Amino acid sequence: MYSELQADRIIDTIDVLIARITERFPGSSLRNVGAELRVVAESTKSVVTELRNPHWPLRIAAGGGILALLAVVVLVAALTIQPRDDSVTKTTLSLLQGIESALNDVILISLAIYFLISLEGRVKRRIALRSLHRLRSIVHIVDMHQLTKDPEHLLTPDQQTASSPQRSFTRFELARYLDYSSELLSLASKLAALHAQYVDDTVVLDAVNDIETLAGNLSSKIWQKIMILDVTLPHDGRSLTV
Repeated sequence: MYSELQADRIIDTIDVLIARITERFPGSSLRNVGAELRVVAESTKSVVTELRNPHWPLRIAAGGGILALLAVVVLVAALTIQPRDDSVTKTTLSLLQGIESALNDVILISLAIYFLISLEGRVKRRIALRSLHRLRSIVHIVDMHQLTKDPEHLLTPDQQTASSPQRSFTRFELARYLDYSSELLSLASKLAALHAQYVDDTVVLDAVNDIETLAGNLSSKIWQKIMILDVTLPHDGRSLTV
């Protein structure tokens, strides 16, 4: 159980995080984002199950198509067999024409077989990318919610303007809010990683890596804000800077 990510464990962690956000910030928009991530997590669980299991209808259809192609090849070969001609020249020309035609047929048939064999993988890729797109949107939404949560209003509260966002968090509340945002980003990243766990596809893997990189970069910016709070403000709320 410790060698791979478990969707149920991630969902349980999201539930705990939602409860923590609700207790600390009841009615906050960040709690609603967590609830949306919970919905996406349930959807991801279903998607991952679909990606993990063989798609038998597609496999049966692909196998039937390959057998049909091979049957057509055998039938065409049988119908085009001509009686041997005593002329060496005609036999050679006929052989060369037959080899050229056979090579063309082999290339076309190989392409058709490859298309049928890769059909399941391409269908699963489309399903995975559609699910990953939702997670990418969640990551950006989390970032939007912490965008205006800046430690500066605690350091210079008298510098607010008429257009400044309303900031009523204490030092402790701001640190908690930022920490919850970072956790949401991390959980979204783990949900993305689930897609690459059972799909051996470079396109899906690249999309997962992009989301993980995006979430990691945004989380780093959040922790820079937390570090500013730790360095400039002690827990009693008094500034250490001039």
